[in-house]
Amino acid sequence: MNKNQGMDADYLPFHPNPTRPNFLPPQGAVDAHCHVFGPANKFPYAKERKYTPCDASREKLFELRDYLGFERNVIVQASCHGRNNDALLNALKSSGNMARGVAVVSPDISDEELTAMDEAGVRAVRFNFVKRLVDATPREVFLGIAERIARLGWHIVVYFEAPDLEDLVPFLRQLPTTIVVDHMGRPDVANGVDHADFQRFISLLEDNDNIWTKVSCPERLTIAGPPYDDVIEFGKTLVARFPDRVLWGTDWPHPNMKSHVPDEGVLVDVIPRIALTEELQQKLLVDNPMKLYWG
Repeated sequence: MNKNQGMDADYLPFHPNPTRPNFLPPQGAVDAHCHVFGPANKFPYAKERKYTPCDASREKLFELRDYLGFERNVIVQASCHGRNNDALLNALKSSGNMARGVAVVSPDISDEELTAMDEAGVRAVRFNFVKRLVDATPREVFLGIAERIARLGWHIVVYFEAPDLEDLVPFLRQLPTTIVVDHMGRPDVANGVDHADFQRFISLLEDNDNIWTKVSCPERLTIAGPPYDDVIEFGKTLVARFPDRVLWGTDWPHPNMKSHVPDEGVLVDVIPRIALTEELQQKLLVDNPMKLYWG
């Protein structure tokens, strides 16, 4: 195997030279959704993984953070590392308290392990329902994990695609913590914001004050491609309607992108198009993530 532990032949590595964005984030801005991968010779990828990415180290992540004008990161455990959070914890411990983490854990994890994760900076667990990325987990297992992490004051990040939301709503309403939905619930942007799927997502947020969302990943949702004009209205709608419950992140290093390699400078320049005022930008990038992850 090569240094990337046999990176998939069709895997697109992250952008080698992103442009510097025109938008300058406010002081204290948080990239609230990003990942670290490997390096595989130190933190091997999980045997059960559905893909093998390129290595994307903590050093590269923090370098990008500084380059884009952000100060903090929320690092999310990705499925290629399974339930082994060593790479995530290593990045958190080296961040100088400038990063927080979202882990993926087994139902049999010990209280001691959870406490150690908390001390390292983990503040949430992630439940992934995207079938092409992970094998199915019984919801009773997730509910058991939720009860345990709620005692630590952690929250839950959920990842699903829009057609699956209707079936998930009863389960989401059973969760005892704050919930953060990844990437606007992955709407089909071809259908527009008035489609029943996206309106169902808006209703979910309206009816449940404990549910937040990330207005991230236009590069995953777009049909038109950069600069992601076809995704803007979705993010803008959510920021305007739920200004105190939205987060934003780069999703670096963009695992499993197939259409193109995203330029993070272009992604940052989406922010003022969905958060139209300085007040909304401050909430999206500073106030909300600081409250949730450092509060």
